[in-house]
Order: sequence, then structure tokens, then C-alpha cells
Amino acid sequence: MKKKIVLMFFITAFSLFPQSKLTLNECYRKARENYPLIKQKEYISKSRDYSVSNVWKGYFPQITITSQATYQSDVTSIPISFPGIKIDPLTQDQYKVVTDISQSIYDGGLMSAQANIQKANAEADDQKVEIELLKVKDRINQIYFGILLLDEQQKQVELMKKDLNVSLDKLSAALKNGTATQPNVDVLNAELLRTIQKEIELKSSRKSFIDMLALLINQKLDESLELERPSLTISSSNNEIDRPELKLYSSQENAINNQGDLSLSKILPKASLFFQGGYGKPTLNMLKNNFDWYYIAGARLTWSPTSLYTYGNENEILELNKKSVESQKETFLLNTNLSLKQQSGEIEKLIELIKVDKEIISIRTKAKESAKSQLENGVITSNDFIRELNAEDQAKQNLSIHTIQLLLAQHNYQLTLGK
Repeated sequence: MKKKIVLMFFITAFSLFPQSKLTLNECYRKARENYPLIKQKEYISKSRDYSVSNVWKGYFPQITITSQATYQSDVTSIPISFPGIKIDPLTQDQYKVVTDISQSIYDGGLMSAQANIQKANAEADDQKVEIELLKVKDRINQIYFGILLLDEQQKQVELMKKDLNVSLDKLSAALKNGTATQPNVDVLNAELLRTIQKEIELKSSRKSFIDMLALLINQKLDESLELERPSLTISSSNNEIDRPELKLYSSQENAINNQGDLSLSKILPKASLFFQGGYGKPTLNMLKNNFDWYYIAGARLTWSPTSLYTYGNENEILELNKKSVESQKETFLLNTNLSLKQQSGEIEKLIELIKVDKEIISIRTKAKESAKSQLENGVITSNDFIRELNAEDQAKQNLSIHTIQLLLAQHNYQLTLGK
């Protein structure tokens, strides 16, 4: 017992402790588990089970109990008299309590079609929930990669501060030795303060993103949260669209097909067994004018040709509904393929931009190092050095931005596919 209490204590303490490391898949899973709409899936499943169960209970014996008391203005009588025989006329007040029991033998597939319709409708409702949950993954992508981008920008700010501090130390030493001027030192100090301001802005933005992520996954997150950079996920081997929208259209088509089966079952004959038992006055023997028990048992075959009146029109309506669903499906596939083409083009563009970014950084780094040496030797001013430093910083930021954008574009591509 004590061990259980200690274990529960540690589990509770661990859940309250802010998490400091996360992966993208963990965020997907936790956001899905904690999104309020996920509860709807359980409700849909239970509702489907109850509805289908109710349909199949139509095969249980159907029992009806009725009671009746009447007074008639006239009753059946025998207008012939027989010597020595007295036949009492029926009383005008009559009573009966009857129990009818009917057992279906063949219903023309009526209950099967109704059960399948319930299942198809439940599947359609379930896929509508999945469509909304897919939007949650998109939100996670925007926030997760937004944090990764801010992290990359913070790293670049740290590098820039380091460069400025190194140059400022050397220039301050040169100022003491009389080989540098105060304005050059002041310009570097101002640039360092501007860089610190940028660092403050980045940290504030990151905190906001962390708070949004914590809200989505319903978990306390530390401000120093480390996010694992996901690997590149594009695979040319499997680009088949597997979205919940397609499953929704499939469920709707199934429901329409089952509606057709239901229409057909209405025009087919139905067979059942029945039993009727009761107590009353008069009974089946109309000449017996007192209370007694009675029963009737047999088989029944019914057929209602009136369903043929609307059968043709119902089929036409179902065909139109099928075409409507097919049209929606084709429109969705067209729009999705257009999005995939656009995203594929964006991915190819970012890959090429990254190649150029690396070449630009190589050139800008050489120019910055040369400017740093020239500043230390008094050949150029601090403004000239800062211009080269900012140019290198911009090139590195472009690489960081394009790299994170590429990761986001690749994951959005997979999301559009429904992976």
C-alpha cells in the first residue's frame, strides 16, 4: 500500500513538473488527445452501437397488449327457434383483453439496410471530426516551426553579440592606446544595444508561442523548452492522398447505397409468425355468451404494392445524391492536387534558395572578417564594419528562415496528403 502511495506521488509530481523537451509527433499526439472535439468520437461510436442494436431488436418477438370495452346497438342473433332449445342472445356490452405476439421470419432486408445506414452515418460523422482534428495538426505545425525559427534567430543574435563584443574589446583597447576614436566605440556600443533589443523581442515572441503550444497540448511547458528538429519527410514513393474527406465521401456513398437497399426492401413481401391470446366476452365461439380464454396462432405473409408508386422516383433521387457526392469528391481532389503542386513548387524553390544562401554566407563571412581586421587597424570606421556584419547576419538569417520554411513546407505537404 505504501509503495502505491509513493508511486502515485511521483507520478503526480512528474505530471506537474514542466516538460523541457518535445518532439513534433508528441505534440500531434497530445494535441489530439486533449482537443475537446476528440470526445465526440466516443459519443458517435456509442450512439452508433445503440442505434444498430435497436434496429436488430426488430427480430425480437413484437408484443402488443390491448384491452377494449364496448357497447353495441345491436348484436348477432339467430332468427330461428328450435323446439326444446333455447339460445340466449349476446349481450350488447362486450369486453376483451388481447396479447398479440408477432415474430418476423423474413423482412426483405429491411433491418439489415437500416443497420447499415446507421453505421455509414456514424462513419461519416466520425470523419467530420477527423477533418477538424487535421486542422489541429496544421496549428501545431505553425506554432512548432515558429518556435524553431525563433530559436535559429536567437542563435544568430548570440553570434552577432559575440562578434560585436570581440570587436568592442579590441577597439576599446585601441582607444586607450590612442589608435581608435571614441565615436567608433560608441557606434559599436549602440549596435550591441540594438542587438540586445532584438534578443528581448525574440524571447518575448518565443514565450507567446510556448504558451500557445502548452494550451493546445494541455501541458505545462518550461520557457526553456527544447524542440527536436524533425527530419525531412518528403517521399516520392507514396504520394497517395489519404485524407478524412475522402473517407467521408465514401461513407456518404455507402449510406446512399443502403438507402437503395431500404427502398427495395419496402416493396418485397414480409413473412412472420403470430400468436394472439386473450380473455373476454364473447370469445371465438359467438354462441357462448360468457367470459373465457381464447387464442389464435398462424403464419402471415404481407405485401404492400403501394411502395411501387414511389420506388422509381426514390431511385432517381438516390442517383442524383450519388452524383452530388461524386462531384464534391472530384472537386476536393482537384483542389488538393492543386495545393500539392503549389507546395511541391515551394519546396523546390526553397531547396534552391538554401543552396544560394550557403554561397552568400561564405562570401559575406569573408567580407566581415576582412572588415573586422580593417577596423582593428583603423582602416575603416565602425559603420563600415557594422554594415558588413549586418550583411552576414542577414545572409545567415535567410538561411535559417529558408531551412525552417522548407521543413514546414515538407510537413504541410504530408499534411495535405493526409499522412
